[in-house]
Amino acid sequence: MKPQITLLLESAANQLKSEGVIPQDHAVRVSVDNTRDKAHGDLATNLAMTLAKPCKSNPRAIAEKIIAAIPDNQLIEKIEIAGPGFINFYLSGASNAEVVAQILEDGAQFGWNINAAGKKVQVEFVSANPTGPLHVGHGRNAALGDSLCRIMEANGWEPTREFYYNDAGAQIDNLALSVQLRCKGLTPDDEGWPEDGYRGEYIIDIAKAYMAGETVHADDKEATGAKDVDNLNAIREFAVAYLRHEQDLDLKAFDVDFDIYFLESSLYSGGLVEQTVKQLTDNGYTYENDGAMWLKTTEFGDDKDRVMRKKDGGYTYFLPDVAYHKNKFERGFDRVINVQGADHHSTVTRVRAGLQALNEGIPQGFPDYALYQMILVTRGGEEVKLSKRAGSYLTLRDLIEEVGRDATRYFLISRSCGAQITFDIDLARSKSNENPVYYIQYAHARIHGMLSKLAESDLTFDQKAGLAALSNLELDAERELITQLRRFPDVVVSAADSLEPSMVATYLKDLAGLFHSYYNSNKMLVEEDDIRNARLALSKAVAQVIASGLHLLGVSAPESM
Repeated sequence: MKPQITLLLESAANQLKSEGVIPQDHAVRVSVDNTRDKAHGDLATNLAMTLAKPCKSNPRAIAEKIIAAIPDNQLIEKIEIAGPGFINFYLSGASNAEVVAQILEDGAQFGWNINAAGKKVQVEFVSANPTGPLHVGHGRNAALGDSLCRIMEANGWEPTREFYYNDAGAQIDNLALSVQLRCKGLTPDDEGWPEDGYRGEYIIDIAKAYMAGETVHADDKEATGAKDVDNLNAIREFAVAYLRHEQDLDLKAFDVDFDIYFLESSLYSGGLVEQTVKQLTDNGYTYENDGAMWLKTTEFGDDKDRVMRKKDGGYTYFLPDVAYHKNKFERGFDRVINVQGADHHSTVTRVRAGLQALNEGIPQGFPDYALYQMILVTRGGEEVKLSKRAGSYLTLRDLIEEVGRDATRYFLISRSCGAQITFDIDLARSKSNENPVYYIQYAHARIHGMLSKLAESDLTFDQKAGLAALSNLELDAERELITQLRRFPDVVVSAADSLEPSMVATYLKDLAGLFHSYYNSNKMLVEEDDIRNARLALSKAVAQVIASGLHLLGVSAPESM
């Protein structure tokens, strides 16, 4: 309804311009928003307050003139002026029928828009080091990244999902050495085990597979084991491929796919790292100090300059990150979004500073970041510890197997990125109204169950007649449901604008709550045809929006439970 109310207000403004109330050269900007309280109507605008100064008049007086100039229509039942000059709109039964009809006509596409008009967005997420199976922190990253891609697509973007593998550097050397020592029969308790060595049980599995000569596949990479325990390069290649394959299985269980797997090692083998260093040096933004090479990131807003190349000649993580994002920019995406843990906050400024120092016209805010807080997992009221190197952490696959994919995904998305999540395993497994994902899915299943019982009750459902009869629905609960349905397209836009899938999760929980309350207080399959058809049409629209919203979260919408 927002676009239609906006058109009515623009028409009223044009009328007032012709009457000389609004100056001819004043650019009128109309904004229409949902009201927070149903007592204040369905929609509201502050147009009168924005026009008060150019019109040299009181906002309430301007509001009265705007209302008088609004063309006759069937959308608005009542208009009121509130506070200093807000104009509140109470929509008619005809407009309610239009919303429900639009949902049932559009189906899964209701709420989608073409705001981005096919622009390309790259979303990089998960990007876990191939040094172990994915833990639940990676799971939150995967859930957020995949849901963001779905939401961006619903706003007209063409998303590319990308996974960046840190398959180079000290952590990979530690992985290879840990596997080599296991191949030789050593354990973390033996003398000589490196302090930074990996201690998880999965290291034993990799060593056994290598010694058995197994072949592992990961995307376009293949590696075969051998009994040569002294060939550290072969062990490194095998261990990385093995763990990439394991992570692929974790993501498959989570229903997350990627379009591109980008290897950090390719930045070195392709010469992009060295090219980036040369470019930064040629531009005059580097200097040597105490045997290290520094980048003048303070010239681009950083609180201190950053080391690019250490005394030992190795590069810091920051440098290949700059090279990688230079590559992203050159691939021509209209927008780039990185989903990363909040512990990466300090990298945002330095990566952006490094990109500015390249002098390639890269926008100052490139790339965008969605930073999320970590997760506390509890079972029986006690924390489940996460510790990769101690080998006692809860993997993503463990969690999925225990509570299911749907509950895992919903719980990891349910709160804003900036909020820490306490993942209560017992709650996620429960089949109760306290479990939000169960509560939402049950509303969807309840509606489909109700529709399937029509034949048993010797009743019918005529959708067309139901839409025509929607104006006969006069309960507050019905009006609240329709108002909530009307808000879904705005939620889809806001979730994309703020990079917050949690907005969809919260919306669905509220919608499910309104429906359950409505269902519990009113009989749906009544004898009176008009009321039954109207209530079923409304319920079917609720089910459609729930299914569409759950799809954006990567959660299923079962028709029976």
